[in-house]
Amino acid sequence: MSFWQNIYSHFDPVAFNIGPFAVHWYGIMYVSALLGAIFIAKWFVKKDRIPMSLSVVDSYFLWAELAVIFGARIGFVLIYDPNTSYYLSHPWEIFNPFQNGEFVGIRGMSYHGSVFGFLIVTVIYCKIYRYSAWQLLDLVALSVPLAYTLGRIGNFLNQELVGRVTDVPWGIYVDGVLRHPSQLYEAFFEGLMVFIVIFIYRKYKKYDGELIAIYGITYSIGRFIAEFWRQPDAQVGFIYGGWLTTGQLLSLVIALSGAALYIYVVKNGKKNIAKYKNNNLKRLKKKI
Repeated sequence: MSFWQNIYSHFDPVAFNIGPFAVHWYGIMYVSALLGAIFIAKWFVKKDRIPMSLSVVDSYFLWAELAVIFGARIGFVLIYDPNTSYYLSHPWEIFNPFQNGEFVGIRGMSYHGSVFGFLIVTVIYCKIYRYSAWQLLDLVALSVPLAYTLGRIGNFLNQELVGRVTDVPWGIYVDGVLRHPSQLYEAFFEGLMVFIVIFIYRKYKKYDGELIAIYGITYSIGRFIAEFWRQPDAQVGFIYGGWLTTGQLLSLVIALSGAALYIYVVKNGKKNIAKYKNNNLKRLKKKI
């Protein structure tokens, strides 16, 4: 247990160097998550016989993943970064991977920012290629959770988004302070558990759009719970009552949006089925 508690003193967040460039484990895990999402999506397309070509999966996920990166970075700058005003006046610095002449990569990503970027690009993609947004979104709901787990593990390896102070035996020392390994809690609650729920629910799905709604609800619940062990961002802190964090507030918004979307999808699906039956009945009466 002592080795685990002091794991950060035994682990280098830099995996290797290519000349002057340091390749961090976080970057490796982030790229693995993006590629993993595509692999998982293709697996489900084949396994569940989803009427979608693999070329569509490739093109859509390329669009979506670029949007996720841009949205996550911009979201962090607008929501969490203490230097928001600087970045707004120097927008070219938002994606600058260098600091003081040293390559450090692009740091600071917001999940909730990535959601907005992803949704905007999905709408644009479906309008251009005239594809079903609900079908694509349901595929995303199936493929993202496990890939997202890798991203949270990347946060852990990068020694960031640390947990709150604790005395539990599985805590880890961060700068001499024992803290919850909250990144791993998030990997479990926001990744693995969400995947299990959606994986099971997909067998009961009746209408396109249900899975993405379930994803929004379950992810938000998992994030809300995990935030109780995660140290709030120092520049933001708690935003209400000494316990509510920005992440929890945004998760409540997405959870409510997911619930509203689920109700809409089911009602609209039932309405379309009833309309289809009525049209068939009218045709049958005309023939008679």
